[in-house]
Amino acid sequence: MSDRMRARPEGRRDASLLTADDLHLFNEGNHFHLYRKLGSHLVEHDGQDGVQFAVWAPSAEAVHLVGDFNDWKQGADILRPRGDSGIWEGFVPAAGKGDRYKYHIRSTRAGYRVDKADPFAFRQEAPPGNASIVWDLDFEWGDASWMSSRGPKISADAPLTIYEMHLGSWRRGDGDRMLTYRELAPRLIEYLRRTGFTHVQFLPVMEHPFYGSWGYQVTGYFAPTSRYGTPQDFMYLVDQLHREGFGVILDWVPSHFPNDEHGLAFFDGTHLFEHGDPREGFHPEWKSHVFNYGRHEVRSFLISSAIYWLDRYHADGLRVDGVASMLYRDYGRKEGEWIPNVHGGRENLEAIHVLRRLNEAVYGEFPDVATIAEESTAWPLVSRPTYVGGLGFGMKWDMGWMHDTLDYLEKDPVHRNYHHHQLTFRRIYAFSENFVLPLSHDEVVHGKGSLIGRMPGTDRERFANLRLLLGYQIAQPGKKMLFMGGEFGQWREWAHDHSLDWHLLDEAPHEGIQRFVADANRVYRAESALHQLDFEEAGFEWIDANDTAQSVLSFLRRSASGRDLVAAVFNFTPVPRESYRIGVPRAGRWAEILSSDAEWYGGSGGGNLGGVETSPIPFHGRAQSLLLYLPPLSVVLLKAPPPEPGAREAGSKQRQEGEGR
Repeated sequence: MSDRMRARPEGRRDASLLTADDLHLFNEGNHFHLYRKLGSHLVEHDGQDGVQFAVWAPSAEAVHLVGDFNDWKQGADILRPRGDSGIWEGFVPAAGKGDRYKYHIRSTRAGYRVDKADPFAFRQEAPPGNASIVWDLDFEWGDASWMSSRGPKISADAPLTIYEMHLGSWRRGDGDRMLTYRELAPRLIEYLRRTGFTHVQFLPVMEHPFYGSWGYQVTGYFAPTSRYGTPQDFMYLVDQLHREGFGVILDWVPSHFPNDEHGLAFFDGTHLFEHGDPREGFHPEWKSHVFNYGRHEVRSFLISSAIYWLDRYHADGLRVDGVASMLYRDYGRKEGEWIPNVHGGRENLEAIHVLRRLNEAVYGEFPDVATIAEESTAWPLVSRPTYVGGLGFGMKWDMGWMHDTLDYLEKDPVHRNYHHHQLTFRRIYAFSENFVLPLSHDEVVHGKGSLIGRMPGTDRERFANLRLLLGYQIAQPGKKMLFMGGEFGQWREWAHDHSLDWHLLDEAPHEGIQRFVADANRVYRAESALHQLDFEEAGFEWIDANDTAQSVLSFLRRSASGRDLVAAVFNFTPVPRESYRIGVPRAGRWAEILSSDAEWYGGSGGGNLGGVETSPIPFHGRAQSLLLYLPPLSVVLLKAPPPEPGAREAGSKQRQEGEGR
């Protein structure tokens, strides 16, 4: 039996995959499973094995298939139009799995001829090649247990700590060779297990011609990049991660696409996927094309792509890139370089509609996944349901927290008391969205340096500052995300052409950072007070937001039941605080569950001997208090004793005072 016969979907008999309903839904912008219909599909027709092709090119006057199966000769396999849908289709018995192909498009525009890759191809030729490849998506998944129970692992009350990584530069093989999807699987699983992350987030894996774009200039919205293997190889990576209990989030780019000739740009001799007017259709910062969100078929295309990665690759979430650039017509543009909407405003009404439909479609079909918006402005209700006027995302990156915190920590500690508000300002908006706290790839590129390289002081103080930063992230309300290399203090700015500097882990300070991250992740996962109410105001309470003079900050985190309680205290100076008193709402011994200054992490070993007993000395508006030792440049987390049966914990005047400043 031929490979083509073995790959054929069982029961397929009709070479035309498209029904009248498909065409109607596609043209009205509500077909969200186009990958089942358009592109290339292995089928049987009238007893013959072959491939059914279908492509959208409404302004073409002719579409020919050229590929390995016809020696790339024009005119050998001509597609026919399907009514007035704009779709061209045809069955080619000579074609089979593994054949490379393109669509040769002749447009009504005089003299326009172009060979285009298939926008719906499941596999693309590895760069520098750019042909599409006939392929199937057959794979024997073994992650049923994960898939049936994954929802609670990415829900609002779950401990979500995400490791963001770039597949090509995380690790390299001998001779600086990029590892394959299958080679990465056991190495990544072992590393995630060791460092305590719950999910991994891949920079875009969708096919992209320019490696230096990191995947953000996509040409293959339905094809994992062939740089690391086949679609099945990528499925294997996801499957293995799921089997070992790790979730997978994919970075997805609906905001723009490149102008490569074989890609989406000027697809059929017209501005089909993009706006024709550069004031709407060209991104001045990224030098790329902007989707025409008002075109119904483009909406079907984009949402089908999102659904595809959740459906066929079992992704547990999508981080949606560039949402702010989609929402505003004047994003990155000067006066006169943009066109107002029909009401004269700067809001992109068509993009808003696409984002809402995207989230409705995703959560309607996959209620156990998450969509995460990279949205850098104060646009309201990004992570609120569409039925209350929101965009419908599950979560949103807190770019304000990231900018304020890094800006604060980059300052010499002697000046930090003048900028204390950068730490406390977040409380004003912290629960307005379901926030993820990102320390992403964007913070270690384009001359910004590495995270540890941005910290002030001696090398020892830089390591202490980095542990302080990562501990502050863990304790703050919100889910967590850290880009690769930050977890062991890589000195060098991230470079996509090289592996991370793993040799640094032979040095104790770097190994100490990694140990701290692992323990901080495990504490975050173990303590319900640190994650159950990440998105709820009831989960946070200031102890003291106003100790500007000593640059110390302290607050409480609560579990949903209120039973579990953790105090977080931060010393942002290199001066140890020998007898630092904080008021607490519960009497008894508070166990020290994390101290970033422990010798195990490369610190000086300062701490509180495993815990501290309260004293009946009123402080911070509370009847009990703790007298602590705060090591220099450190975070200390203390867990409260269980409450006495029937005990009521008094409210705090300090709570209101701290939050009001």
